[in-house]
This record gives sequence, structure tokens and C-alpha cells, in this order.
Amino acid sequence: MSRPHLGKWFEELSVGLVFQHALTRTVTETDNVLFTTLTLNPQPLHLDHEFAAATEFGRPLVNSFFTLGLVGGISVLETTHGTTVANLGMDETVFPAPVFVGDTIHVETEVVAARESNSRRDAGIVTFEHRGFNQHNELVCRCRRNALMRRRPPES
Repeated sequence: MSRPHLGKWFEELSVGLVFQHALTRTVTETDNVLFTTLTLNPQPLHLDHEFAAATEFGRPLVNSFFTLGLVGGISVLETTHGTTVANLGMDETVFPAPVFVGDTIHVETEVVAARESNSRRDAGIVTFEHRGFNQHNELVCRCRRNALMRRRPPES
């Protein structure tokens, strides 16, 4: 039984293709506190309002690893849902502006590289650049993700 997929096959991911992802997400305080504590990160900048009030930001920052996960997650339905074998790595991850509780994140993804796999005839390697923006269209996260993508299966 084949499972439905929404992602793109390797052959459909040409360099220069840009996805404007439909999903958006407003970040809550629960997101930030739960993610930060689940990952055992004691950074008071994310958890302590008094500490954060004394910083240049004046309030807690959302954990940047949560932001990275959210940006990658928002991209899945239109890019890799059911068509990826595995993530191979992430490069050039930057957070040019902070994310705060109440910010709404939207994402675009660009295919910046694609090549056939040298070791797997049924797959190719695609480099996605994910760009996350807040509600003011400020770039808050950019990351290049290398993924091993399945080729379109032969018709049976």
C-alpha cells in the first residue's frame, strides 16, 4: 500500500524553484518555555523575564533552536513530505533578528542545488535554503538544509 505524499520528488526540485509556504505560526510563551526546558537549556534569556528585561532586548527571546525547527517544519508539506529519505546536514544557519513571543512566522524555501546521488540510484541530494520571516517581513532565520530525496518511483 503506498502512502500519500505532498512533497516533491527529486526530479521536481529544480534549482531556482521557490516555495511560499501556506502554513504560518504565531509563537507562544508555552512554545518557548516547553522547548527550552525539554532540551535542558538553562539560558535565562529564554526563561527569566527579570533577567531578560535587563538585556538590550528588554524581554525574553524565543529559543533560536525552536525557531530553526519551526522554519524547517513549516517547509515540510510542500517540499519533503513523504519524499525525503533523510536530512544530511545543515549549513549557514543564521538568525539576523530575534523572535519574540507573539511573533507570527512565515517561510519561503528555495532550491539552491540539486544533484544525483553517487551511491543511490533511487535518490538525489537537494540543498534547500529556508528563510523564516516575522509578521513585519524581517528575516529571523536562514538555513541551508541538505536532504537525500527520493526519485519518482517507476510506474507499476
